[in-house]
Order: sequence, then structure tokens, then C-alpha cells
Amino acid sequence: MPDLRPFHIAFPVDDLDAARRFYGAVLGCSQGREQPGVWIDYNLYGHQIVAHRDPTHKRPVRTENAVDGDAVPVPHFGVVLTFEQFDELASRLQADDQTRWVIEPRTRFAGEPGEQRTMFFLDPAGNALEFKAFADDSAIFAV
Repeated sequence: MPDLRPFHIAFPVDDLDAARRFYGAVLGCSQGREQPGVWIDYNLYGHQIVAHRDPTHKRPVRTENAVDGDAVPVPHFGVVLTFEQFDELASRLQADDQTRWVIEPRTRFAGEPGEQRTMFFLDPAGNALEFKAFADDSAIFAV
């Protein structure tokens, strides 16, 4: 996927200070531009994500879909990482006593096409994130 371009996503948060701690200190995203009190840009593995303050933000109402024995939250977003990046992030999240796990790090679809490591957790505003890793990126779209 050498021509892959960065994606951009903007999402609501009710507390920019909590978002700053989570996305900066916990996830390790470098901060870009910000409009104080309104929004903050972050670099999430080369992708632009923007936390927008919405004081009326309510915790997302989400559904769950069964995927390989897990209740996967919908909606969610995240990044496909390398195994090394995945393990490093999982260790950082496990060391943070404020991590709100939905699905702790595990291997999904073991021995099948699309085998992957995956983990789901919530940010302080209740937004669900998934990070995953494949031994071979050609398996990302395996059928």
C-alpha cells in the first residue's frame, strides 16, 4: 500500500484537557495546531485526528456486533499497526490505570485468513478505538 494517504477524522470530546492527556500522554500522539478551548490536532501514526470540544457531547450510543466471539463496539476508529507498534501501545495502555478496555489485546481469527491482533478501548469522552496488527499486511483484505 505504498500510495496510502493519511486519513482525517474529527470527533467530539467533552473535555479537551482529558483528551490532551489521553491522546498525547497515553497514546503518544504528537500535537499539531490547536484553537484553545475549541479543538486540538493530533498525529496518530501519520493520520490527522482532531478532538473538537462539544460541551453537550453525550457518551456515544453504540451497538455491538459479534466478531469472533467478541462484542465489538460500533462505531469505532483506529489504525492498523505493525506487531512492534501494537505491542508497544498495548503495554502503554496496560500500564495506564485509567484505560477503559472494551476488548483487551488478543488474537482474532487465529489460523484463518485475516488473523490479527486487536484491542478496543474508550477515550475519556467514550469514543471507541480499535488498533490491530497483521503479520502480513496483504491479509488486511483477505476473504
